[in-house]
Formats: sequence, C-alpha cells, structure tokens
Amino acid sequence: MTPPVVASIDCGTNSTRLLVASPDGRGDLVTHQRLMHITRLGQGVDRAGAIAPDALDRTLAVLRGYHDEIERFDVERIRMVATSAARDAANRDDFFGAAEGIVGVPVELLDGDDEARLSYLGATAGLPDVEGPRLVFDLGGGSTELALGHGRDVAGTLSIDVGCVRLTERFLEHDPPLPEELFAAISFAQTWIDDVVRLMPEAVEAEQVIGLAGTVSTVAAVEIGLARYDRDRIHHFRLTRDAAEDVFRTLATEPRSERIHNPGLEEARADVIVGGCCALVALYRTLGLDEVLVSESDILDGLALSLVVA
Repeated sequence: MTPPVVASIDCGTNSTRLLVASPDGRGDLVTHQRLMHITRLGQGVDRAGAIAPDALDRTLAVLRGYHDEIERFDVERIRMVATSAARDAANRDDFFGAAEGIVGVPVELLDGDDEARLSYLGATAGLPDVEGPRLVFDLGGGSTELALGHGRDVAGTLSIDVGCVRLTERFLEHDPPLPEELFAAISFAQTWIDDVVRLMPEAVEAEQVIGLAGTVSTVAAVEIGLARYDRDRIHHFRLTRDAAEDVFRTLATEPRSERIHNPGLEEARADVIVGGCCALVALYRTLGLDEVLVSESDILDGLALSLVVA
C-alpha cells in the first residue's frame, strides 16, 4: 500500500511555511517539499490588535503558491494552522475565510499548549532518547512555546508572549538599537522566562534543550558562516551560549545595511533578528543553558506526523 502524502501549513507571526511529506514506516517522515516565506502576518498586531491589509495580502499570495504545490504532489491530507498573530488579531476571521478558500481546508487556531505539543512531537522525532527531561522551545515571531517531556511524552507546556517581531516592534526603535532598547527587550523577555522557571522548574534541569524556528536557525547559520542555507549543517548543530552571545553582539551593533552582509542571515529577517536574539540570550541566561541543540524539524513535522497516524 502506497503511504499517504500529507501537507502541513504553519501561518506564523513572521513566516508562512509548507511541508509535504509521507511516512517512512519507522515513525519518521520522508520530505517531498519544504518551503518558507517571510510574510510578516503579525506586522503591527501587537500594537493595533489586527492583521494589516498588506500582511494579509502577502500571506494569501504565498498560500496560493502552496496550493499549487499541494496539487502537484497529489496530497491526500492537509492541516493548516495559525498561531500567535492570529490569536491576538480581532480580524482573524477575515484571514481564516480567505485562506480556507485558497487551500481548501479550514485554518486551525492553535492555542499555546497545542503549539508546544506539536513542536515537541516534530523536534523529537528521530532523536534517540535521553535519560533525563528534555525541553523544547519554539521561538517564534509573537510568542515562544516551551514543552517539557520525557522521551516522546510531553509532561508540561507553557506559552509566553516573547517573540522576534513582538520585541522588535515594542522596544527596538533605532538602527542599530540603542543599548537601553536592548536592555529593555531582554528584561521584558526575562520577566516572562522567570515565570517558566517558577511554573516549570524541571526546565532548568533538562538534560537536553532543543531550540526551534527562524531566530535559532539563523543564529546557528551566522555562527557557522553559511553563505547559503544548508539544512544538514544547521539541523542538530550544537549552539553554545558563548556563540549565541557573540552573534548577538555582532548583529545588535550593526545597522541593517551592514547586518545583511553576515553570511547565514536572510535579508528579509534582518530587521527582526536582533529582537529574536534578545529573546534567545534571555533564554540562555535565565534558564542557565550552556548549549542548545538546533532542530530544523518542528511544528510542521509534528502536524504532518499527526496526519499519518490519524
């Protein structure tokens, strides 16, 4: 029997992504297509509480292209989800109706717990078990989801309103940001992460910490010095605290016009990467992390896996 081809779409605050895959028979996925476009759906949502018309148009245009890919691969099952920006937007139903009309399935609005669980499922698939607890964090555009688990089982989840777009729009007004702006962004993130330590004390004892999403991958790529994206070199790269802090200092002290020349930094991410770094270094510092295992398998993979076991 031919394994089903499935597709997952993640409409995030900063990027809109597609995965087309099928099961490999061993609990993992064979990837047929993986695409990412920075659409900034959450542009201005933190301030205005609504999705901006331009952001809606950009995201819908990308979804039209994804629909063509889905048809090309004869996909049998699809899940399309929205996360932080849609949770905060009063006009999300306008986006949901238009997106369903393009893709053909309804948009699922994930709460933070569901987002964290799916991220954990995707990030841990194919990894050998560790003896102690495992922490997965997904540092997105509008929020960061954290899931603590043992093996493949999730023991607890949290979602905090800390993300690269939210911190950038709220605190970083100058180019490059002023020292006091960076301090304010990091302090804001640390306040939220203090709640993680209080509510999820095992997080600081995790034997393995896995970091997901664009900020983490980009900092790893800049540390490696990748002139061109190479998933194999980023996936499961061990990003030390010293390396993350060093990349942060470099990117935060350069204006955007210079920052974009760092190998590994996608130009479309250059205006929010410093905000993302503020969140990332706050996680390292507050949770006392020495290193993070970077994973390019994330919520998209978790969504796809949920379709093949359904």
